[in-house]
Amino acid sequence: MKNTLALTLLLCISGAAALAAAKSKEAERLENATYVINEIMETPENGIPLDLLNRAVCVGIVPGEKKGAFIVGGSFGRGALVCRTHGTGSWGAPSMFTIVGGSYGLQIGGQSTDVVFIVMNSGGARKLLQSGVKLGADASAAAGPVGRDAKAETDVQLHAEILTYSRSRGLFAGISLAGSVIRQDEDGNERLYGHAVTAKDVLLRDKVPAPAAAKPLDDILTKWSPRGGEAFVDAG
Repeated sequence: MKNTLALTLLLCISGAAALAAAKSKEAERLENATYVINEIMETPENGIPLDLLNRAVCVGIVPGEKKGAFIVGGSFGRGALVCRTHGTGSWGAPSMFTIVGGSYGLQIGGQSTDVVFIVMNSGGARKLLQSGVKLGADASAAAGPVGRDAKAETDVQLHAEILTYSRSRGLFAGISLAGSVIRQDEDGNERLYGHAVTAKDVLLRDKVPAPAAAKPLDDILTKWSPRGGEAFVDAG
């Protein structure tokens, strides 16, 4: 009986330790995402145009994506998606996601790549909440322009739901992520929030309070774009 009780206690302690370690990984990802956005925007001549960032309803960041880490000839990464509350309000709670891509990792020639994308309307945000959305097919996407303003936008960029960027070896540039698949990371969200939550409740319905680990990322996004976006249509 004593041995059984001791074993049960050990399993509980091990489970709690594993959960704490997992939470720290999600928090570290948010911390790294904060650094990525701040470093990119600190050089406005080479960053996301503020005009575009002010129009965006959501921002997704994948810090240090590894080329070929899990899929031969491809890329895999985990990141965080943050949206403006109701599309036009303050930056809200993050939802974790995964991205699996194809050959673009070879195009940029980096072993560790930061990926950033901005979602330009509520339609694009809703599509990202599907079980798996393929950029360029399920959601229109284009390489985003870089610089102080958006004057270099092409017709494709003007009509894209999602504008995509990457940073490798210090070089930040628009890049096509066509063919990449984005999925909401339900397990990552459960680890971050301590209970099961849906990405829709987090991003569109404003039903989930942002964790303390998300505050630095929200603060940085607020610093560079305190207001903007467009209202989410029928976000209930």
